[in-house]
Amino acid sequence: MKFVHSGKVKDVYELDENNLLFHFTDRVSAYDVPMITNIKGKGEILCKFAEFWFNYLDAKNHMVRLDDKDKMVVKKLSMIPLECVVRGYLYGSLFERYTSSENIMGLDPNLKLAARLSNPIFDPTTKSQIHDVPISEDQILEQEILTESELDYLRNTSINLYDQMSIISDKAGFILADVKFEFGKDPQSGEIILADSLGPDEFRMWTKESYKPGKDQFSYDKQYLRDWLTKVGFRDKVKSSKDGEKPEPPELPKDVVDELLKRYSHVYEKISNKSDK
Repeated sequence: MKFVHSGKVKDVYELDENNLLFHFTDRVSAYDVPMITNIKGKGEILCKFAEFWFNYLDAKNHMVRLDDKDKMVVKKLSMIPLECVVRGYLYGSLFERYTSSENIMGLDPNLKLAARLSNPIFDPTTKSQIHDVPISEDQILEQEILTESELDYLRNTSINLYDQMSIISDKAGFILADVKFEFGKDPQSGEIILADSLGPDEFRMWTKESYKPGKDQFSYDKQYLRDWLTKVGFRDKVKSSKDGEKPEPPELPKDVVDELLKRYSHVYEKISNKSDK
């Protein structure tokens, strides 16, 4: 088994010419900065969550099998260098752009924070180890990242997958605010298929009972960590840092670690209807 690379939260190994091994580690990152504190047990939850969604969603994906509680064998693909974000609610970076720009994506100019959008929108970003940034569909075509037909396919497929995930989330008492997908091309057929992983690191999830537009939402995802980092001033340090430089993250206190793991476990149990033990 050959080591390939370490991502923000996964280690990747080459098993053979056709397959890779994903090790879902207990690492966590926020604002594109890896934290120095691990979340013990997080990797196992994310691995099982990815397995659940890959089995549930009506879309071809790269999963071959689980190899352990926190390891997954996947088909080797030529990855598309985009994060295909779908947003159903005005939150996070979309809200920041909305409040600082005019007529972003043609949205109603009078929406509140966390307002439900009339239709889910496709809001892709670049994929970078440094900092992901929004990229328009025109830029995707101009840079020849995708052909027009491939872009249409990714947009439509991403929104369809968001709709599928929203249905099961709703049945479990949750609102899927947004989610990011990644795709790759099969090296033999050229077919575009769903890849990477799907879990609380890739989506925002709120409870239906606590949802209220116009305020910050109680979330069962990585937003809890982002909010804590903002509170202690780390996000301001990220914003003021020079391009390519990352500030040293703070040590995460035990209560933050425990609460984050608790929320990841809770949303997995509710949506999968399985125990994470």
